[in-house]
Amino acid sequence: MAAPTNRLASESSPYLLQHAHNPVAWYPWGAEALDLARREDRPILLSIGYAACHWCHVMERESFEDDAIAQRMNDLFVNIKVDREERPDLDHIYQLVVQLLGRSGGWPLTVFLTPDQRPFFAGTYFPPKDKLGMPGFPKVLDAIADAFRNRRDEVEHHAQEITQAIERAQGAPARAAGDVASASSDVLRRASRQLLARLDPHHGGIGSRPKFPNTMALDVLLRRGVLEGDRAAAEGVELTLDRMRDGGIWDHLRGGFHRYSTDERWLVPHFEKMLYDNALLLRLYADGFRAFKKPIYAETAREIVGYLFAEMRDPEGGFYASQDADSEGSEGKFFVWTLDQLRAAVGEDQLAYDVARLVFGITEEGNFEHSGATVLSQHRTLEQAAALIDEAAGGGSSTHLARCREALARARVAMLAARDARPRPARDDKVLASWNGLLIGALADAGRALDEPAWVDAAARAFALLERKLIRGGRVGRYLKDGAPAGAKAERGSAGAALDDVRPGFLDDQAYLGNAALDLYEATADPRYVGVARAIADAMIAHHWDEAAPGFFFTPDDGDALIARTQDIYDQAAPSAVSMAALLCLRLSEIADERYMAPAERQLMALAPTALENPFGLGQTVCVLDRLARGAVTVVVVGASGSVAASELTREAFQAYLPSRAVVLVDPARPESAAAVKVVAEGKPARAGAAVAYACRGRTCSAPVTTPADLKALLV
Repeated sequence: MAAPTNRLASESSPYLLQHAHNPVAWYPWGAEALDLARREDRPILLSIGYAACHWCHVMERESFEDDAIAQRMNDLFVNIKVDREERPDLDHIYQLVVQLLGRSGGWPLTVFLTPDQRPFFAGTYFPPKDKLGMPGFPKVLDAIADAFRNRRDEVEHHAQEITQAIERAQGAPARAAGDVASASSDVLRRASRQLLARLDPHHGGIGSRPKFPNTMALDVLLRRGVLEGDRAAAEGVELTLDRMRDGGIWDHLRGGFHRYSTDERWLVPHFEKMLYDNALLLRLYADGFRAFKKPIYAETAREIVGYLFAEMRDPEGGFYASQDADSEGSEGKFFVWTLDQLRAAVGEDQLAYDVARLVFGITEEGNFEHSGATVLSQHRTLEQAAALIDEAAGGGSSTHLARCREALARARVAMLAARDARPRPARDDKVLASWNGLLIGALADAGRALDEPAWVDAAARAFALLERKLIRGGRVGRYLKDGAPAGAKAERGSAGAALDDVRPGFLDDQAYLGNAALDLYEATADPRYVGVARAIADAMIAHHWDEAAPGFFFTPDDGDALIARTQDIYDQAAPSAVSMAALLCLRLSEIADERYMAPAERQLMALAPTALENPFGLGQTVCVLDRLARGAVTVVVVGASGSVAASELTREAFQAYLPSRAVVLVDPARPESAAAVKVVAEGKPARAGAAVAYACRGRTCSAPVTTPADLKALLV
């Protein structure tokens, strides 16, 4: 007999469906739950998490599946469960509560609200009984309910104070707005000086434990190191890219990065794999290859894509949100290894066993939570492993490096096959517009950098899926589930665009996907993508821009009425939506229409003082400020679309490290190609019988060149 379900059973979110059989009377966020709380004057217990979250699973097993605890929750509260990936607007607001109360945010997020949605207490994970200084969850429930019943004035006062603090914290801290002159090329020097002070000189990365990839901060340092010759910044990025690839945060069998490392050495990860991390790191390793020419960076990029294509691609071409940390009720069990498991995988292939054991650091005692299991890492180089094997043989023989390389390849194949036979972690199969936008852009850019046309094709296919199913009148819906838009509502937008089958998403959906359209334009030279990017930007400005702020707000002007309207200026694991919105407008102003410059410049100048004061929190804003001040490097190729000569010139442009770059193709035989990029197409004559290229910095362009070598010289 199937377990009874609660109101989450009819939802589309995989995370909400995970909780559909809890004995807790969960509601999704919506009118039914909110009206009930107001009608019965009951406090709201709001629980926010996501499908791949390990500690969310722990709290579910310990508390939400416990009949006694669930009954207490049902008697005392209106219980609302939220998927932070589905409703990031709610997560942005209520994460602030924990921080305002002096604690670290994270998931699961547990917030207690008055019936009118104002928070008065919050925490993250609570154990079922008092543990390590944390109160047990039943004790918390009783205390909160008692305060709401018997000290209501105190609760209301506290809720009002927190709500006012949230409203104050939403935008940029009050600073005098900058101007274009203040956002000079000095921005990278000032920002990188602060970031280098936090760089781990031994293991790379920012800070100590836990250690996240922090790709936006690394992007700042890479720009500074390469564009301005800062050796310490360049070496810091190179060290980080090397150590992340060597560590256990990297999946040494399938490829792809786990979410973060629990230690400073990148060794033991938090095992979930997120689409946004792998999208951002794909672009970063492609840029690392451009900058440092190290083959391992190109190999890493290829293995990230191999993982995504093998395990995270939707049948229609989109990409899933995440892969869980847990399997069989344990974190990391799918990924870790014992010596016995290695022996079973490789069989009697002794050399494969020895090389894999030594290279990956697999030992009897292990390195993972005293379990005797090992998180794989690049514990030794292949050369070191070969030397140890020779030494163990008494030094009488020499194991050729080529034999060890072949043995390691055999071991990896055998180990991957054995791992694939294990019970697999769950996968959140939402196709999120925002995160797909990050990956589409990265695939298009990295595909051109590494001469992988299949990646560009995959990016175009994923974009076509989202365009077909989620974009209406330039407005972007939040996600697809099982091929259909989630959160459909029957209404029409204020501009009259049909929205009857798609509920508009948030600023990150607009900004990430708009930038992806421009990345696809550059990679394919199809001018249609510029038109799509403009439609997305126009809708973004119409529904998210507030001239009075000035700035972009995360929620649209016709979105749900919440206790605050956020601006999302800070980078989290992914770049801030505000910085990406400014980037989209800036890029369009550079090539298509200068009217987009006004919102870009106003937003960036409002953020400039805060970004220079806190580059770790606003790394992506620093990069966009640098683009505004320095000006993009625009490579304009004039020639027949698809011709060998034009292709060779654009190929050269993509292989150079040019972080603030635009590559446009003007085909004299196709007027629409010039019309789409009229800002830079004017005054660039063709040359009969040959493709020519112009390298422009700001509004200053070079004389036309016809060979890749001449263009390369202009891009150094």
